[in-house]
Amino acid sequence: MTERKKITIHTLNQMKEKGEPITMLTAYDYPVALLEEKAGVEIILVGDSLGMTVYGMDGTLPVTLDMMINHATAVRKGAPTAFLVGDMPYMTYQISKEEAIRNAGRMMAETNCDIVKLEGGVEMAETVAAMVKATIPVMGHIGLTPQSTAQMGGFKAQGRTAEEAVKLIEDAKALEAAGISLLLVEAVPPAVLTEITKALSIPVISLGAGADAAGQLLIVHDILGFFDRFVPKFVKKYANLNETIHSGLSDYVNEVKTGKFPEEKYTYGMKEEEVKKLKDLLRN
Repeated sequence: MTERKKITIHTLNQMKEKGEPITMLTAYDYPVALLEEKAGVEIILVGDSLGMTVYGMDGTLPVTLDMMINHATAVRKGAPTAFLVGDMPYMTYQISKEEAIRNAGRMMAETNCDIVKLEGGVEMAETVAAMVKATIPVMGHIGLTPQSTAQMGGFKAQGRTAEEAVKLIEDAKALEAAGISLLLVEAVPPAVLTEITKALSIPVISLGAGADAAGQLLIVHDILGFFDRFVPKFVKKYANLNETIHSGLSDYVNEVKTGKFPEEKYTYGMKEEEVKKLKDLLRN
């Protein structure tokens, strides 16, 4: 694979203008980031979904800024040319503009990410504007916003009535006016995504919202079959790592139990004279 140039917001805007689809995946560690870099993924999101996929939490709310920074730092090492998005955890940007700037500044400076992502629409516009003014690039996130599931009544598709759809379009416009560089739209009907895309000039990324967007995002653990506690409707599985890994682990356990592993080819040799010398030394 030819070494690619660093993906920037300018690159993504050019792709949108040319109609070249943008690929986006999550990654939470160095090995997966390295593979996504090699595969040519343009945008990598270090999402607070790691609370569930990596830490086994019931949701995203317990994820901390320090956790996100640690994982984003590892991902950046594995994917130096990807456009890296650092997700802002719950209550790191909602309390005040000053808190949002301080915490997002940490994310940018300590991880070398390209942009931070936060959830919310019209209500977050002033905070976004303040962050952008402070030279922090921002990606918006509307539709199904996991940090707000308590208010939404769970992980449910959004914008399924005309009134809800209008609200989402207003959210999108307010965020663009506030200065976001990218927008993620999650779990809304394709018809709503189309209207949002038409209303904005910036790249819109779809997560379970249909094809009419500049790019697509999926959770890497979902598409590789590495997280099966629940599988959203919009997920397409491209591999079944759970099955493959379970088979390998079971084979290992069986071979150790039966004495088949380790065979001699998996051990380090020692010359016979050295073995004899060792035994002589131990006898003395």
